[in-house]
Amino acid sequence: MIITVTPNPAVNKIYWVDKLKVGSKTQDEFLTRATRSSTSAGGKGVNISIFLAGMGVENVAMGFISGHAGHVLINDLRDKGVTTNFCWTSGETRTNVIIMEQGKEHIPIEVDEGGSGVTTIEAERFIRRYKRALSRASWVVLGGVLPPGVDDGFYHRLTELAKEKGINVVVSATGTPLTRALSAAPYLVKPDLRESLIWDGMVLDTEEHIIAAGKKVIAMGVDMMLISHEVTGDILVTAKGVWKVKARVEMSQLQHLVGADDVFLGGMIYKLQADEGVEGALKFGMAAGTLYAEHGASVCRTQEKIEREMSIITLEQLEGPQ
Repeated sequence: MIITVTPNPAVNKIYWVDKLKVGSKTQDEFLTRATRSSTSAGGKGVNISIFLAGMGVENVAMGFISGHAGHVLINDLRDKGVTTNFCWTSGETRTNVIIMEQGKEHIPIEVDEGGSGVTTIEAERFIRRYKRALSRASWVVLGGVLPPGVDDGFYHRLTELAKEKGINVVVSATGTPLTRALSAAPYLVKPDLRESLIWDGMVLDTEEHIIAAGKKVIAMGVDMMLISHEVTGDILVTAKGVWKVKARVEMSQLQHLVGADDVFLGGMIYKLQADEGVEGALKFGMAAGTLYAEHGASVCRTQEKIEREMSIITLEQLEGPQ
């Protein structure tokens, strides 16, 4: 079984508009009407749970939820076949708003709430629940930003607890929570670079910088570091080699970018947990993420469809074993 932990999940509210009116002066000019909308559960671990459930992989989604939005989120997950084991807290689960303008779907506008605070008592209650869940787990995925009140060492602690039981841990996060988790040596890390390309004082804007940053992390005991190089390309750094994976697809074809990177990671985990090789997992993950970005979650549900997408994926080994 795979556990995903999303400490600060969200209800994603997506609006599609013909044209976003910004900076207009009259009421008629500044009013933008949505042509359609959708409401769904979101957050890094949540997105991975949804993908894995669609692929038939047993998993349980954990984290903190609260309020009316928490009920919306948990009901959506259950409708999608995801087993849930969240801790309820006071407050209200956050809502993220995404605006997709016609012809510009590949550059969505996203506004994320910070989320409700979590008390020390609530965090410790979650830890107890997490420890019990570990008895059935073979993989753990930790993802996303932490809610207010949760210590920056949260992911480090969860990683240590899982590794004590011989469980592989994946961390997809940003900032101090991620850097502190590194000293616990998770199996795979993927920094979230959406807000900043700076990692450990280095701007990750070239292949050379990305590889150098990855090697520093591998030297700390992490097995793999996956870093986004561009929207349709990533670089994987391991002690056994460095690979660059890329999708041959036009940006204008990417209609569902929000969450696509999580599906990519979910695709990799799907193959890795089945003991398949790194190269195959990397190509499969990129194919899954690209298929999702092109067509949405409803299409990205079978291995056969994802494998057909692999025809547009290229994989290049940049370096051999260290």
